[in-house]
Amino acid sequence: MKKTTIAILSLILVSGSTAFGQGTIFFANRLSAAIFNPVYMPDGTTPVTGPGFSAQLYAELGGSLTAVGTPIVFRSPGTAASGAWPGATVTIAGALPGSTVQLQVRAWDNSFANYAAALAGGGLAGASPIFTSGQLGGDPGGGGLPITDPNIVGNVNAINNMQSFNLQVPEPSTIALGVLGIGALLLRRRI
Repeated sequence: MKKTTIAILSLILVSGSTAFGQGTIFFANRLSAAIFNPVYMPDGTTPVTGPGFSAQLYAELGGSLTAVGTPIVFRSPGTAASGAWPGATVTIAGALPGSTVQLQVRAWDNSFANYAAALAGGGLAGASPIFTSGQLGGDPGGGGLPITDPNIVGNVNAINNMQSFNLQVPEPSTIALGVLGIGALLLRRRI
């Protein structure tokens, strides 16, 4: 009887906390000309621009980085915001307002479906170092005041900001090169 009561109370608490809301964050790498951490092409100086590239936020939930929100296409070339995407509020399911989470931004070439596909297919892709969010926004419920969404850049403590990063072409794996070498040796031996 006691175990059943505890299980029911736990279920009520969990469902009650998710009913109050999820944590939110403002996903933008440019807040102004002075608060801007652009994403660059492999040369490290040319900003990523246009609909050919997307960025997505990943949050550490349950011990692994998970995509949150939807991918956002980079701004058009020739603007002051080259290297940036339009900002959007992203909900992080499983993270309560007022909490902090580990985050990473990933960007890739849109000729691939997502970041993992770009890596696997040898496309341009890159990721920021993992960083800690500010206190997530949202409505904490229970009579608490709503918390304003934190930004991923421009926080007082620079360690807790998304840092600029470059897209890279993934290097072929050592195993793939080894298999290619063995195949070439076998082919040579037959000729």
